[in-house]
Amino acid sequence: MSELNVVGSVMPVISEYIAHALSQDLPAVVEEKTKFHFLDTVASMVSGSQMLAGERAQGFLLAQGPSAAQATVLGTKLKGTAIHVAMVNGMFGHADETDDSHAESLTHPGCGIVASVLAAGELYQKSGAQMLKAMALGYDVCCRLTKSLHAYQFRVDGHSSHTFGPNFGAAAAAGALAGVSALQARYLLSYAAQQASGVACWMRDKDHIEKAFDFGGMPARNGVSAAVMVMNGFTGVEDVFSGERNFYDAYGVNPLRNALGEALGERFEIMRTSIKRWTVGSPIQAPLDCLDTLMHEHAALTADLEQIKAIRVKIPHESLSIVNNREMPEICLQHLTALMLLEREMHFELAHARARMLDPQVLKLRERVSLEGSDELSKYMPTRQGIVEIEFLSGQVIQAYTKDVKGTPDNPMNRAELERKCLQLMTPVLGLARSQAVCAQIWRMEHLAQASELTQLLQSD
Repeated sequence: MSELNVVGSVMPVISEYIAHALSQDLPAVVEEKTKFHFLDTVASMVSGSQMLAGERAQGFLLAQGPSAAQATVLGTKLKGTAIHVAMVNGMFGHADETDDSHAESLTHPGCGIVASVLAAGELYQKSGAQMLKAMALGYDVCCRLTKSLHAYQFRVDGHSSHTFGPNFGAAAAAGALAGVSALQARYLLSYAAQQASGVACWMRDKDHIEKAFDFGGMPARNGVSAAVMVMNGFTGVEDVFSGERNFYDAYGVNPLRNALGEALGERFEIMRTSIKRWTVGSPIQAPLDCLDTLMHEHAALTADLEQIKAIRVKIPHESLSIVNNREMPEICLQHLTALMLLEREMHFELAHARARMLDPQVLKLRERVSLEGSDELSKYMPTRQGIVEIEFLSGQVIQAYTKDVKGTPDNPMNRAELERKCLQLMTPVLGLARSQAVCAQIWRMEHLAQASELTQLLQSD
């Protein structure tokens, strides 16, 4: 029996799906959702170009010396090879906590996959419609891959689902744009598997630089590398998911070996991916929604904050370590809770203002914020839910519960709401007129003849 025909292998299904992805039309609702995530991620990249991880990524690119101008570095005047630019834009996309997330698979798909789509789209001169199809494909592969590994247990075991899934998703997307055949898709996935890595110690990264590389830069770089290698004649193992010493033997604990190929073309993972209303860590979305509700519904919160005795926040146990008293403001729940009550709003600049972590007013109110895990909320994992309870010195207690966070599939943002977020992110870098042009271009992306028509708008003057 040849390796091409291993009984029970998922490889025939997934390789054929990758090879023919660009020839299959997306359902209208999926195409629209894909545009949402494309715009959201591009805006995150433009904003991220100005952050510390973005600066370090640009320094890395410049250190390589002169190179072919194959792809565009967003928010800058730089260009470079598709592989290097994919890494840089990927790091931009997760330079902070602005990008999308897929709760079931424990991944941030957009930062790595969209970076690979942009780079490969420019390199292989693909259209906007083709890029959207490749992106949806990338999400399908990314999210199914880590779900097949039991994502939450995979992280408990020390691995990083946030690098494994996007690594394969970025490879599938770039490979589709490169035009791989079904056999070449097999090689592509084998090279993706050889580059798959990631240790969950990224949680200890206080500067969001290694994290930006792990979540976005490395997967995008690996994915485009795999595509370029295969298109230049690299051959490899024909079925990395089955047979002797395969991927699942190396990494899986009772893996769901067929999950990668289940319901392809029927269940689109991008439809289950969330966009962040607030530019902060995912587990903090629900508590901020709760605070927003309370501030609008209770006059007591417009009065003297000195009358607050205690602020009790509950989230699922599984999310505690991600946001509990962290050093980075955008992922520190106690800090953001106090800051939002003081400022009565939350936006990008406020969430990322490190100096406010030392503000005496913030620190004083933060002392009254407690965080605990909830057995009840843990039952609903992997959805992000939260409860905020505020007790006043008078004895009055008010409470809000968020079941469906704004921006999640069951409570989606509309175009106007997403544009508001994205213009806030892009305007400081590109200016308002150009940022508006980017939004308009992406909303009609299926009519875009070539990727370069969009990427030229995304460079700074």
